[in-house]
Amino acid sequence: MSEKVPLIVIDVQNAFNDPSWGKRNNLDAEMNMKSLLQAWRQTNRPVIFIRHVSRYPHSLFYMESETSHFKHEVQPLPNEMILQKNVNSAFIGTNLEEIIRELNCPHVVIFGLTTNHCVETTTRMAGNLGFNPILVSDASATFDRIGPTGKHYHAELIHEMTLVNLHEEFATIMTTEELLKEVLYV
Repeated sequence: MSEKVPLIVIDVQNAFNDPSWGKRNNLDAEMNMKSLLQAWRQTNRPVIFIRHVSRYPHSLFYMESETSHFKHEVQPLPNEMILQKNVNSAFIGTNLEEIIRELNCPHVVIFGLTTNHCVETTTRMAGNLGFNPILVSDASATFDRIGPTGKHYHAELIHEMTLVNLHEEFATIMTTEELLKEVLYV
């Protein structure tokens, strides 16, 4: 895998520790995120952090609140980029597209929270923009949701359906282990 391929870390923020989100799948996601970050740093590949922020003080993502900060497992280093957004796509209102184009890389690698919101939206746009995204399935997670008819949907089903929807049309889906083999041993 090219040494220019950026790792895009989406919204891995303390806000998602709040119990109001409900039940989550993939409780090991942060450990996988940490492993990927270590590999990218070890091989001097670019890392781009995306931080969701809100201007509304009642929001868990309020820019001045502790809950809007990155989780301890994925703290950015001083030389790593942090882009702030206030919508689902990391490409809207940021210069992410320009940064990736300047890297002139064959792929981007994406993971984060939540699978079916900002991770999915950013991955779809990355695919549409021709960046050949790789979404890391076990370094992303989501929460249970209630549908428009009141039916309860489990986080694991939502996560899996998001991966199914993105697979081969918008992104390549890989696990942390699969990706680390390519990054560390090629």
